[in-house]
Amino acid sequence: MDLRLLRYFIAVFEEHNITRAAQRCHVSQPSISSAIKQLEEMLDVSLFKRSKQGVEITDEAHHLYPRAKRLLEQAHTIEDLFKGNGEEQHLTIGVFPDLSPKRLADVLEKMRKEIPGLVPRLVDFQSECDIRITVDVLRNQGETWVPLWEENYVLCMRPDHELAGREFILPEELHQYDFIECPPCEAHQQTIGLMACSDLRMNIVASGEHKSQVMHLVQAGYGISFLPDGVLETAHDLVTVPLRAPRMFKRVGITYSADKTGAGVVSEVINLFMK
Repeated sequence: MDLRLLRYFIAVFEEHNITRAAQRCHVSQPSISSAIKQLEEMLDVSLFKRSKQGVEITDEAHHLYPRAKRLLEQAHTIEDLFKGNGEEQHLTIGVFPDLSPKRLADVLEKMRKEIPGLVPRLVDFQSECDIRITVDVLRNQGETWVPLWEENYVLCMRPDHELAGREFILPEELHQYDFIECPPCEAHQQTIGLMACSDLRMNIVASGEHKSQVMHLVQAGYGISFLPDGVLETAHDLVTVPLRAPRMFKRVGITYSADKTGAGVVSEVINLFMK
């Protein structure tokens, strides 16, 4: 049996959602769906029932899950027995600030599991490095791009804000609300464009150079703001309200220059995430 099928099955089982499972495994949704279908046909069972909310887990899936986990753990144990004998491979990774902590950790974990002897060193994304994990709009000329995930910008606020209980909000309804901006942000121009199209003016009461700083200002009650959902993963004291407007998002990926591909470990990383 292809262990990849079990890995995708475990991701869907734990995430209860095809989209999140695909993001976690760094593959497309069709790849996940195809793998689950192949596994179901191989075992002649139904593992998941699709619904608008995600997936419903069947009794067969509950039966398979602990056995699949145990099998993958045993496979990794066998790999580690031999990987431990290899030489160290040092890799300096420039990391853009304010990325999703969970998704970044998933990427780093995948590197640890799949690349023998990897010794990563994380630095600021503008420092000298072998590869960078950053947003697509900051890719330097001549660099190659390998996509990893996308993060949606969402309207966030404190639970005691007067808009917090709304089912959704139209852009024009934000007129004259206290707003916190992030001028260096890669989505700042998208925000300005949204405001211009909706002919609205928001009251700029504060600003931050990083999105985490903006989040702290929202938590302090200064106003509302648009922030990527990845930044808000740990902000359990804030709420988001859907905005009926064109999607605002950022693409996160690996960038590297051609002169770096001569290093074996860089090629291993690129091949790992281009699968």
